[in-house]
Amino acid sequence: MTAEQPSRKSLIDPMLLKYPGVKTKKINNLDAYFVNDRMFACMNGNAVGLRLPVAVAREAQFSRANVAPFTPAGLPSSKEWVQVEREDAAEFEKDAELFQAAYDFVKAQAR
Repeated sequence: MTAEQPSRKSLIDPMLLKYPGVKTKKINNLDAYFVNDRMFACMNGNAVGLRLPVAVAREAQFSRANVAPFTPAGLPSSKEWVQVEREDAAEFEKDAELFQAAYDFVKAQAR
């Protein structure tokens, strides 16, 4: 990464920290995003893992070429977790509705 290129985290933080009550912290060396103390997103290499309702996660995997099962450190996760992959982190703006859906889903579960 050169000095003029922003970090992936510096591009993703504004997209996720704009939601009310979101906090970020490190989990197993991965940057994770929480609402009401529950994780809804996690950075993993060139991908961002998102926790979504199972039906939404499944549909996204079949309808989008850049969505796959979330595999942090190569390990499988639950059916609710998918990872959205983008070589250029600035392009995650194209997936804003999935980020919003993950936030809404996890926030609603905490009630």
